[in-house]
Amino acid sequence: MDPSRSILVTGAAGFIGFHLARALLGAGHHVVGVDNFNAYYDVTLKRDRTALLCEHGGFTLYEDDIAAPAAVERIFSQHSFSRVVNLAAQAGVRYSLSNPAAYVQSNLVGFANILECCRSYAIEHLVYASSSSVYGLNAELPFSERQNVDHPISLYAATKKSNELMAHTYSHLFSMPVTGVRFFTVYGPWGRPDMALFVFTKAISEGKEIDVYNKGRMLRDFTYIDDVVHGMMRLLDCIPGQDPRFDPMLPQPDISSAPFALFNMGNNKPVALEAFIDILERKLGKSAKRNLLPAQPGDVPATCADISAINALTGFAPTTLLEEGIERFVEWYRDYYTA
Repeated sequence: MDPSRSILVTGAAGFIGFHLARALLGAGHHVVGVDNFNAYYDVTLKRDRTALLCEHGGFTLYEDDIAAPAAVERIFSQHSFSRVVNLAAQAGVRYSLSNPAAYVQSNLVGFANILECCRSYAIEHLVYASSSSVYGLNAELPFSERQNVDHPISLYAATKKSNELMAHTYSHLFSMPVTGVRFFTVYGPWGRPDMALFVFTKAISEGKEIDVYNKGRMLRDFTYIDDVVHGMMRLLDCIPGQDPRFDPMLPQPDISSAPFALFNMGNNKPVALEAFIDILERKLGKSAKRNLLPAQPGDVPATCADISAINALTGFAPTTLLEEGIERFVEWYRDYYTA
């Protein structure tokens, strides 16, 4: 990538968006960040993330909502983007049960606005966030891009599957290079307060009880944020083309005649939630008061990413051990909340 050109990162005040924007700035790129700073979780945390980004002279921030087409159009018209990374979304499986409209606006309407501007301004490569949640009722592990994902079990997952379909349509109709990334339980410093690691750390630190769903038997493919960012940085320059293997008589989910690609980005090492909590207890030096509960609606019992495709293309191979990643989060949490 030519560092003299701009890269748009939507959701720049979010967890992954912040870390990716910081890495891009460190590599010498000019980054334009967009975020609506909604109140889904602590806005102060989002402000503090972007304050660090704003210390870089190459960062420009827009406080706008991608669900507003005029705002998105204005941003695209004022810059010449070489890449666009869409990480803006209403996150969370459980929240989608009670606030479906937020998912429709941000994840569907907002993404449609991004797609339309990428088409209008002939963006070289759009990379967008999907989710491991799209695998839904699939039980075969590890999850592979070759598997059918037509059975989501939450509205959040359904919107992410819809993003993949919308992106493929634009890629096919307008020969627009598009890559989707299915993230698997990303964690680390500056993480989201609604995620298990943050929730558990806060509660255990305060001597409060933690709710452990599915009695801790859920398996999750925890993926450290630095590994994710390294993968994203490599992926930005891997512009997809048409795949000559596509057979319209036997279409496969992971092969397209359009310049479209879709990759898992996970650790490929699932860990039981109860073992995850055990590690956290050791790093905090405190025992958790566990309230064992049944599984929540919309939660899948296990996730594990087959990362052979992205590894073959980019060399992506996570190196951060879970114990190391949790330790780094605990260090950040203590520093952030006691400074």
